[in-house]
Amino acid sequence: MGTYGYAAPEYLATGHLTAKSDVYSFGVVLLEMLSGKKAVDKNRPSGQHNLVEWAKPYLANKRKVFRVLDSRLEGQYSSDEAYKVATLALRCLSTESKFRPNMDEVVKALEQLQVSKVKGGNQNASANGARMRRKSADDVGRVRTLSSYPRPSASPLYTNLRS
Repeated sequence: MGTYGYAAPEYLATGHLTAKSDVYSFGVVLLEMLSGKKAVDKNRPSGQHNLVEWAKPYLANKRKVFRVLDSRLEGQYSSDEAYKVATLALRCLSTESKFRPNMDEVVKALEQLQVSKVKGGNQNASANGARMRRKSADDVGRVRTLSSYPRPSASPLYTNLRS
């Protein structure tokens, strides 16, 4: 709560937390995952200290979004998948809370990407010979399966937050 770089603008202004404040914070985490960068890093060049402020202009542009993406993820996604996740992150990071999706919508969007990835595979990356993810010691004997996560709306905490 209130951690600089993760706190929603309305929380900083009013001190009141809402479910949409959590969506903003999740958008920051999603952006960190996409970019491989911390939310706030004073060691980055001037103008790039705050990840959200720096990345937002690139997230909405299909050609520029790759400036934000972590190069270590190369070959593990299609450009359409990357753009969809970037667009979702951008929606979560909307300055106006009323324009942010609720967590149910975020979960559904991520599940749709997961399902389409499992059904269609990553044909773009493998067809053009792009680098694939390196295997780690943890991968030995591991079988990838679709995980199903409980919907936030099923939680008694979620219904209390909406009130």
